[in-house]
Amino acid sequence: MAASLAAQPVLVLDQPTEPPSWALAERLLLETASDGVQAFFERFVDDRGYLKCVERWGGNDGADDAMENFGGWTLLHALGGRDAVADLYKRAWEGHIRQYTQARAPGIEMAEHGMYWREFVTSFDWEHTGEALAAFHLYGLATPEDPLYRARTTRFADFYTGDDPDADNYDRDLRIIKSLHNGSRGAKVTPATEMDWGGLPVDGAPERLTRYSTASNIRGDHPLNLCATALGFNAFALTGERRYRDWAVEYAGAWRDRVAQNGGNIPTNIGLDGTIGGEWGGKWYGGVFGWNFWPQSDGRNYFIRGPRIAFGIGVMLTGDSGFVEPLRRQVANLYAAKRTEGGRVLLPRKHGDDGFYGYTPSQYLDVQRDVYLFTFDRSGLEGLARDPWIRYLDGDNPNYPIQALQADLSAVQARLDAMRKDDSIDYERPSDYTQRFNPAVTNSLVELALGGNPPGRAGNVLHARLFYYDPARKRAGLPEQVAVLVDAIEPSSVRVRLVNLDTIQERRVIVQAGAYGEHRFTDVRAGDASLRVGGDRFEVLLEPGAGGILEIGMDLFANQPAFRPLP
Repeated sequence: MAASLAAQPVLVLDQPTEPPSWALAERLLLETASDGVQAFFERFVDDRGYLKCVERWGGNDGADDAMENFGGWTLLHALGGRDAVADLYKRAWEGHIRQYTQARAPGIEMAEHGMYWREFVTSFDWEHTGEALAAFHLYGLATPEDPLYRARTTRFADFYTGDDPDADNYDRDLRIIKSLHNGSRGAKVTPATEMDWGGLPVDGAPERLTRYSTASNIRGDHPLNLCATALGFNAFALTGERRYRDWAVEYAGAWRDRVAQNGGNIPTNIGLDGTIGGEWGGKWYGGVFGWNFWPQSDGRNYFIRGPRIAFGIGVMLTGDSGFVEPLRRQVANLYAAKRTEGGRVLLPRKHGDDGFYGYTPSQYLDVQRDVYLFTFDRSGLEGLARDPWIRYLDGDNPNYPIQALQADLSAVQARLDAMRKDDSIDYERPSDYTQRFNPAVTNSLVELALGGNPPGRAGNVLHARLFYYDPARKRAGLPEQVAVLVDAIEPSSVRVRLVNLDTIQERRVIVQAGAYGEHRFTDVRAGDASLRVGGDRFEVLLEPGAGGILEIGMDLFANQPAFRPLP
């Protein structure tokens, strides 16, 4: 069961504070993005909760793209966005389940009787499935006691634990998911056609089926499948049932072993016999979405997306920071093969028979941040020296907060302006068309308010030092008119600035040690005042117009993660 929020120690801040520019920008971003969500929903969702689009199967513009339109909405709400944000997300989620359960693609094995079955995609890859579930994974931060959310999360997780006889996805003996295409109807191990990947042609729409012409062999495991560990994590965080934790740790651990066995390079195919490269002639870099796949572009070889999610979850569930060492080794291997052109560091994205190739400016900073924040060891993480948020935390980039918040505000406003000018025709749009207008821009808020690395849109859980509840409104997120800024993160402490922008009314905020209470506070100091905590939360009373700096001591990963009910 999710742990309850019992009475907690209280710290009072009563020092008058001039409203900082970052605080005003933070509150404006929360309000503007919330307004944008309302406008987006009214423009692109009908009365049934259906996205106004062509309903199509596959990776070009399918059901996953429909829900990707709402990426970031649940996180925005959990940060302190308006109540309506969560309500509108839920309407869209329920609508899309009905919409894509009813939608059919005749002649396509996994879609001819419905693109969803048991409220989940029948069988597809985790590039797309993870993106569709990105907002769903974080919905429990604000609504952990929703029985429907609990039922769905546990059902979805059991598609992968091996405990659901109707979803034959996982081989418990070999610790593999059997195919790149998997879901509620199990793993598809027969060859995938271009239509299995891209859906049926649509009159008047440009076809992109040829992009899948070399993607028929989907047998065996792929690191993208590690995205499924987020379901196991959430099921455990909701119920406390150890079997979900054990499965996520087991599956992530199997891949940790494979990376070590493969010299620190993440293999992109594991055969049905459990061997590295087993379905691709023994080549560890083979496989659909593998290191040397996708001749049409330098991308779409998703060797690190799933491992980033699963290895971080491994740390959260076990407290063992060694789970992220495969990520460090992979990044170090890429930097060992780097090139420098015109003063820019280029890293390879591909590997073939002749070694690394496909050089791009990508530095995998999200992965490097994760490894550093889990271990506080920068070895092998060369890109951190150029990361603006990490430089800010080091004291080298003092203008970062206002710059980052203003950039996100500009992004929201630009998307809303573009939406207002859009003249596309309802129900003739592909499902991915409206993603460009999604106003839920939250990266700066996660960094600056939570002290966390943004989870992205791939289907990750939330890694953060802090999380907040509003006891007055009995919900997750910052109280109205309260702003926070994490400006230093150390292995056993965090420093945060709090301010109440309301000069008339006091505000109370509950501060939690991690998004899932996975950390433990030792003590908190504000000027001459100090408070012994010895738990996973404390409360701050902010007098009207008051603020202050909190120095918070903490033990990382001292608690098992759990979704917390509202106070």
